Amino acid sequence: MNTTEKTVSYVSTNSYSTLNKLGNKTKNVWVVLHGIGYLSRYFLKYFDDLQKDENYIIAPQAPSKYYLNSKYRHVGASWLTKEDTARETKNVIAYLDSVLHQEHIPENCNLIIFGFSQGVSIASRWVAQKKLKCKQLVLYAGGLPNELRKCDFEFLQKNNTKVTLLVGDKDEFINVDRLKAEEEKMNELFGDSVEQIIFEGKHEVKKELINKLVE
Repeated sequence: MNTTEKTVSYVSTNSYSTLNKLGNKTKNVWVVLHGIGYLSRYFLKYFDDLQKDENYIIAPQAPSKYYLNSKYRHVGASWLTKEDTARETKNVIAYLDSVLHQEHIPENCNLIIFGFSQGVSIASRWVAQKKLKCKQLVLYAGGLPNELRKCDFEFLQKNNTKVTLLVGDKDEFINVDRLKAEEEKMNELFGDSVEQIIFEGKHEVKKELINKLVE
């Protein structure tokens, strides 16, 4: 077949969900990036134990929605695949930039970037490419993209950003070899800025761990 692949640019609209209100008492603004198979509005349930007046949570929505099984009832979404990753990453980051711009986050608030599972790859790429001045970068049960380098994150130390890696000791997607490789990559990228927390559990989000991040 004599096929040609072309590209076209167009305007696209995507939703996102928020929890609580952004006000004078807000101390922490979270941007939380869900894992594969989630919708943003349901991902917010893991953050509803945080003190409401002090925490405002923004949950962007992964753009690629699909039915989770053959019954065609429940819908999930994915951020990226191995297909055309570089261009799709640009699209996702442009969307995240728009969300952040629309929210007009006050400079006195602590910005926390939180990624779970597939959301780790989005969070780390976004922070690295845009040099986001965040108070915390939380990487929960996910892998770091191979293209990232130490120089991409050197600015975090200047900003005194706390980097936290969380992973379950029974995570079904992370074996011993991969955990070791991820630890080495973390130390290479973040150095002394990273704190690793290995908790009892599987590939799951635990509210009590989230709550401790801002105690």
